[in-house]
Amino acid sequence: MSNSADSPRTGTTGSAPDPARVSAPEPSPAGSPASSQAASPVSSPDRRGGFRPVRVLTVGVFALAGLLFFTSFNTAKGTNIRTDASLLKLSDLIQERSQKNGELDETNGALRDDVESLAEADDGSTQAQDDKLAGLEKDAGTQKVKGKAITVTLNDAPPNATAKLPGYPEPQPDYLVIHQQDLQAVVNALWQGGAQGIKVMDQRLISTSAVRCVGNTLILQGRVYSPPYKIQAVGDPEKLQQALADAPAIQNYMVYVNVYGLGWKVTEDGAVTLPGYSGTVDLHYAKPVE
Repeated sequence: MSNSADSPRTGTTGSAPDPARVSAPEPSPAGSPASSQAASPVSSPDRRGGFRPVRVLTVGVFALAGLLFFTSFNTAKGTNIRTDASLLKLSDLIQERSQKNGELDETNGALRDDVESLAEADDGSTQAQDDKLAGLEKDAGTQKVKGKAITVTLNDAPPNATAKLPGYPEPQPDYLVIHQQDLQAVVNALWQGGAQGIKVMDQRLISTSAVRCVGNTLILQGRVYSPPYKIQAVGDPEKLQQALADAPAIQNYMVYVNVYGLGWKVTEDGAVTLPGYSGTVDLHYAKPVE
């Protein structure tokens, strides 16, 4: 899945010394002592044990290599730093956090049920007030909803997909994956068709739910999902399916279904019970720095 804006279904000095500048020694008269000395071999300063920068550079290279070996050993702690399974990949960390968020949602839902049970025992409210509260909770999506339902399943196309109809270009990779706007189009059409409640994957949607993608995955209320994506809605099956057929964004999506093989399936589920939303209902928003 991608939320790329380029999706085909969007919208609807230093210089070296000059050798010529180095003066050569002036020649001495023939037979002079200077000429005699010039003819005799003279040892260079390096051969007499003078300062050699190459030696210092060599020592520095070996010192740096030793530091790298020590750092690698200290990091590995005796393990294989390339293949050690204890070092989680980023994808493993995301899956771990997603699973943890799911467990916290379940715990939060159980605690909420306990609080509601205790409140119903003796809350001092009238029956009319209880009925009004129950209606508000139902509209908010925190209570279960029962009724006939349909399920829409979207999936990526096969990786080796080609254009199945003449006149269409061969697919780009972007054509073969589910995009954020595709999921949003289905959800919006189902609401338009009178859905009483919608569940995406295993989570109930509420008014603050954001169906969004990061890379090729769906992130919904702190949890990560991969295709195929299932969207279930409770309502009149005929009206829900008609709303799907009438939505312009889905009509555009169906072109890619027919040409490139994107996944699309609508099934009637009969009577089902959608779970209530079990996550936090607190609103989080940015605050100005004081």
